[in-house]
Amino acid sequence: MANYKVIGGDLKQYGPVSTEELRKWIAEGRLNAQSLVQEYGDIEWKQLSQISEFADELAGQPATPGTPQPFSAPEKDGERDAALQRVKGPAIALKVTAILNAVLAVWGLVKTMFFRPNLDQFNAALQQIGDPQAQQMVQQWLHLAYGPVGMINSVFELVMSLLIYLGATKMQSLRSYEFAYTAAILAMVPCLTPCCVIGLPFGIWAVVALGKSGVKSQFHR
Repeated sequence: MANYKVIGGDLKQYGPVSTEELRKWIAEGRLNAQSLVQEYGDIEWKQLSQISEFADELAGQPATPGTPQPFSAPEKDGERDAALQRVKGPAIALKVTAILNAVLAVWGLVKTMFFRPNLDQFNAALQQIGDPQAQQMVQQWLHLAYGPVGMINSVFELVMSLLIYLGATKMQSLRSYEFAYTAAILAMVPCLTPCCVIGLPFGIWAVVALGKSGVKSQFHR
């Protein structure tokens, strides 16, 4: 869903705001066909009439619209800035966690594929058990742990790292609250990420920040 910045009837800049909120402002007469808007990621300001997405809403306005009404809640910009500051630190911390997780996961994958340990030393120790069945079971487990299972585990950790990083990115830009919250939870789970030592406090920090008053309401999908 696109976000926009707008120039209100009081000639002040507002946003970013969601498409739904922009439609609401058009219906309330706060914006008209001549109002200037800038789509998220774009550098060009356009008249609202140039964006086909709002053609239906503008069609309901008078043919010669007057001056848009001034906005009555400019404090929303301040609230969003405050929310951005609250999530900035924990979002960056989650990104650091994700990057460290990814590095360790890639290294684990490389070791499993190209630097498998010599299992002879384990076999020598296993011979002291004196139980052939137990010895065979442990040998099979070792071959799996340093083979297919090890590779699958490294790939899984790499995927978790990517999800945490993407969630932290969305958190830092106040988009997709659910995704951001999930990333914080994933960072705290020891069995999902190898960097649980730093992931746990950083994940808790992110959850606390996301739960603060005025933060969730500033998120856009």
